[in-house]
Amino acid sequence: MTSESIDLVRPSAPPLTETLPRWRTKGSRALQVGRREVLAGLVGAFALMPESISFAVVAGLNPLVGVLTAATMAIATSVLGGRPALVSGAAGSVALVVAPLVHQHGLSYLWSTLILAGVLQIAAGLGGVARLLRRLPRSVITGFVNALAILILSAQLPNLTHVAWPTYALTAMGLGLVVLIPRWVRPVPAPLIAIIAVTSVSELCHLQVVTLGQKGDLAHWTFPHPAFPHLPWSGSVIATVVPYAVAVAAVGLLESLMTAQLVDEWTATSSSKARECCGQGAANIITSFFGGMGGCAMIGQTVINLRSGGRTRLSSFTAGVAILVFATLVKGQLSQVPMAALAAVMIVVAATTFDRDSIRPSRLRQTSWADRIALIVTVASTVATSDLAIGVVAGVLAYATTSRLQRGTGGWFSEPEHGEAPRVELPVDR
Repeated sequence: MTSESIDLVRPSAPPLTETLPRWRTKGSRALQVGRREVLAGLVGAFALMPESISFAVVAGLNPLVGVLTAATMAIATSVLGGRPALVSGAAGSVALVVAPLVHQHGLSYLWSTLILAGVLQIAAGLGGVARLLRRLPRSVITGFVNALAILILSAQLPNLTHVAWPTYALTAMGLGLVVLIPRWVRPVPAPLIAIIAVTSVSELCHLQVVTLGQKGDLAHWTFPHPAFPHLPWSGSVIATVVPYAVAVAAVGLLESLMTAQLVDEWTATSSSKARECCGQGAANIITSFFGGMGGCAMIGQTVINLRSGGRTRLSSFTAGVAILVFATLVKGQLSQVPMAALAAVMIVVAATTFDRDSIRPSRLRQTSWADRIALIVTVASTVATSDLAIGVVAGVLAYATTSRLQRGTGGWFSEPEHGEAPRVELPVDR
C-alpha cells in the first residue's frame, strides 16, 4: 500500500474547535468579531476627523464643533439608526445648507433649526417618506451629487485666493499625498497622513500661512454640557428657521438613504429605512443639545468602515467614541494645521464625489431628454442658490415636466429588467 493510499484511509483528527466546549468556540468567534469591529471603528475615526474639521470651517464654526458633531452623530445613529455599520458625522451637504444661517443669524438659530429638522426626519420615518425618496429619478440624484462636489470645491476658494505662495506649495503637497498614498499605505487614511505631513513641513520651515488656530480658539475649547437652545419663537424667527430645517432634513435623509442603500448592496443584507430616518432625526436633536452643527450619513467614511471589516453597530460606535478621545488629546496640535492641508483634502473629496461618467457624451447619448434636463437643472439651480434642497425639488419638477411632454420616462430610470428593482449607482470606488 502506498503512502498516498495510507493518507486516504487514515482517520483524520477532529478540528480543534470541535474538541473545545461550545461556549469557548462562540466566545472566541465573538472576540474575533469584536476585535475586527473595534479596529474598523478606529480607522473610521481617523477618516472622520479631517473632513469633520473641514466641514465645520465651511459652515463658519469652530473646527472642533465638527469633531463634536461627528462623535455625537456616529454614536447616536449606531444605537438608534436602522443600518448597522453606517457611519454618520458632520457632512458637507448639511454644512453648506447651514452656513448662510450661521453667518446671518448665529448659533441659537442653528441649534433650533437642527431640532426642527430632527423632528421632521422622525416624522418622515414614521410617515413612510423613505419609500418616496428612494424613487427619486436617478438623474436628479446624480445632479445632487455633482452639485455637492461643485459647492465643496467652491467653498475652498477663499482659502486659496489672495494668500502667500507657501499656501499653494502646501496645497500641492497635500494633493499629491492624498492621491498617491493609497497606492502604498491602505490601513491609515491618506487625508490624515497628508494633514500630518503638511503641518510638519509648515512648522519645520516656519511658513507664514493661515492655520486652524486662526479660525477658532481650539486650545481652550471644552466639551459642552447639554442644554436646550434659548430662542424667542416669534413669527420672524419661525419664518427664518423653517426653510433651513426643511432643507437640512431633506438633504440629510437623501444622503443617508443613499448611503444605507449602498451598505445594503455591499453586504447583501437589508435594513430599516424608516428606522434610519428616525435615527438620523434623533441624532440631529441630540447633536443640537451639545452645540453641534448637524449631519447625516457619510458615504466616504462608511465605505472606509466597510473596507476595514466593519459590519455591526460596534464599528460606528467605536468611531464616534474614538474621534472624541483623539480630539481631546490633540486639540492643542490641531491649531497648527494649515488651512492649505484641509483645502487639499476637500479638493480631493470634491473630485471623487463628482460623477464624471454622467457628463460623458457616450453616456448622455444613452439617456432621455428628461434625464439630461433634470441633471442640468438640478446642478444649475443648486449652484445658483447654494441650496441642495431647492436643487433637488427643481430637478424633480424638470424631470416630471419633460417626461410628461415626451409621454414616457425612459433614460436612466427606465423599467427594470427581469423584475429587478431599479438601483442607484453611486459615484464611489468600491
